[in-house]
Amino acid sequence: FWMKDTLIPLDLIWINDNKVVQIDANVQPPKAGTPDSHLAKYTPKEPVDYVLEVPAGYAAIHTTMVGDPVDLSKI
Repeated sequence: FWMKDTLIPLDLIWINDNKVVQIDANVQPPKAGTPDSHLAKYTPKEPVDYVLEVPAGYAAIHTTMVGDPVDLSKI
């Protein structure tokens, strides 16, 4: 993932086999005008099925932790 054209900081919640496997908290958007070749890229440390992008601070506010189960049955 990259943050091109993103205007707000995000938490990236990486999900595999219906559980949280990694959280990249408070990922900052790039400065305006940053060339594509200089944008930071964010990748999980292991294979994932999904990534949930939420406003920065969401994971801490909701006490989301690695290992937490994720129920995607209603989406």
